[in-house]
Amino acid sequence: MIDQSRPTDNRPRTAPPPAAPRHTTRRPAPAPLPVPTAAPDWPSRWHLIIPASFRNQMAALGLWQNPVPLIPSDHLTQTLHVLERYGWARSLDFSPTGRMCIRGAQTLLERTGHVTPQARARAVDYMQQTLQEHGHHQPFFHWNDFQGREFQHVKNLITTSAHAARSNGE
Repeated sequence: MIDQSRPTDNRPRTAPPPAAPRHTTRRPAPAPLPVPTAAPDWPSRWHLIIPASFRNQMAALGLWQNPVPLIPSDHLTQTLHVLERYGWARSLDFSPTGRMCIRGAQTLLERTGHVTPQARARAVDYMQQTLQEHGHHQPFFHWNDFQGREFQHVKNLITTSAHAARSNGE
């Protein structure tokens, strides 16, 4: 028996939006980016003697463990850690006491496999961009060597460049 007391409506009955249950699909969390180690140890004598091409062949055979190359933002962060650990220098890539300038720290990280040449070039681009935004139009390694330059200036340059690279997803 049909209830005749209610008017019939052909529209589908739905709940108002706030009362409707929400069906959300959970996406898997993105893979975390590799976190750069504070500063790598000075490379062993074998690491300095064996050419990179031979080390890469040995790594392909499982006889050598290369570090995971970092993206430009992490490379800049690790460059700063290297300078803090071994000391910052002006005018020399590597000083006799083991201190380094920015380019020397980047060279150390590239020779030990912590960064690819392409990622290092992108990191340099970010440093150059940061310098140009502040009115300096010379290469970063010349800027590093100016009289009166202090480590705090270098630290600010690298940190600002790393933030710019990270904001661009690199």
